[in-house]
Amino acid sequence: MAGVVESREWYLAAYAPEGVPTSDHLKLRTVTLSPDVDSIPDHHLIVQNIFISVDPYQRTLMSGLEDGLYFSQTKLNEVVSASTIARVIGSKDSSYRVGDIILNPFGPIAEYCVIPSALYLRKVDPASELPLQEYLSSLGLPGFAAWVGIEVLGDPKPGSNVFVSAAAGGVGMFAGQLAKLKGCRVIGSTGSDEKVKLIKEEFGYDDAFNYKTETDLDAALSKYFPNGIDIYFDNVGGEMLEAVLNHVNKHARIPVCGMISQYKKIWTERQGVRNLLNMVGKEVRMEGFLVGSHLNRFGDFAKEMESYIKEGKISSKLKIYHGIESYLESLGSLFTSSNFGKVIIEVKK
Repeated sequence: MAGVVESREWYLAAYAPEGVPTSDHLKLRTVTLSPDVDSIPDHHLIVQNIFISVDPYQRTLMSGLEDGLYFSQTKLNEVVSASTIARVIGSKDSSYRVGDIILNPFGPIAEYCVIPSALYLRKVDPASELPLQEYLSSLGLPGFAAWVGIEVLGDPKPGSNVFVSAAAGGVGMFAGQLAKLKGCRVIGSTGSDEKVKLIKEEFGYDDAFNYKTETDLDAALSKYFPNGIDIYFDNVGGEMLEAVLNHVNKHARIPVCGMISQYKKIWTERQGVRNLLNMVGKEVRMEGFLVGSHLNRFGDFAKEMESYIKEGKISSKLKIYHGIESYLESLGSLFTSSNFGKVIIEVKK
């Protein structure tokens, strides 16, 4: 291979301590790279991204504030990263061949890039009959996050009362379905009547409510959980978490996957939770988690989830944006009620 390849990539031009990042913060630039394999170091790959995952946590890496959220902050002028599905077009590692399809949980948001062939890369089985997008959704980090929260930390029992916030999102839709498969009664909250219908009809939730029209969250939870909450899969935090703590049962479990209601605020302006004392008398276990700390269970998850998908027991909904240029719009959609399910960019058709 010879010549150069032009590649567009998103980089952080300015920190965004509050609100949703705009074109003032995130910018698209064109760079060139050589597709010649001799131009890259040993144990590196040249890849072409096919699909890019868009997730709420990415916004937390752009504030410039080291406040304990997730991973280290993206540096100014640095390319932002995401989970990607990519095709190998050049390899300096005997474990990877040209044409291999890989899942990279920390790939640059770019059309082409050079990446290290690190241990966290995962090959996609060419014999798999599943769409590639599912490796960023049900079989990717969103599905894994749901599985860890429900299966590992939630420890569901048949008949348990389970509440999932952001239930129509990329993680929440799987959390509810996994809890149902364990014989639980599952209620979800979401931001529109259309999404309420979706999670009841397509994802099998027993019931759901629109938190925007249920103006009294405490009253809503009294109505939907007359026997209290055993497991709360928290994607939202803030006012919803506070309301839940008034309805938890003895020894309730609260796996904290994320707190999307708080991501756009600096920490001094985030919603305080006033009733944490309820956790003491009820002996509640609330535990935040990152999927990276549970990678030793990924094989168990993948085997179980793939079986569920092939048996038709788990369904997935994707929102596909087209072209690398759509990243800014797709990221912003996560903080509105406009998107359904897992948001993914198809880089090139």
